[in-house]
Amino acid sequence: MKNLILGSVFVAAAVTSLSANAAGAQTFCNAGSAGPALVAATASDTDFVKVQFTPKCSTNVYLVGNDRNPLLYTVGSASIKGKNKFGGSSAGGSVSVIGNGCASSACVLQDATDGSDGAPSS
Repeated sequence: MKNLILGSVFVAAAVTSLSANAAGAQTFCNAGSAGPALVAATASDTDFVKVQFTPKCSTNVYLVGNDRNPLLYTVGSASIKGKNKFGGSSAGGSVSVIGNGCASSACVLQDATDGSDGAPSS
């Protein structure tokens, strides 16, 4: 499961740039259903992602992304069956565990958002 989460986060960070037209983080996967959520392309110079994409997630995975500026895109992920939240960014480094794990015994969407917020920004 950990590899699945890490893979999801890595693919989202490496392949995409999300539309910054939506304020804050965008939820791609919400643990209840596996499958794609279309992310629109943007032509703005204020966004990191420029190409439309369709992320795919496994069931039980929370995945969020945040197009923070032209040089920074962060992602966060957690599994409803897991105990850790993960984060990564376009600032380099690797996807890693963020913080001391999920707030409760089962991770929730907020844990994925916290992973994105805790990802390196410089």
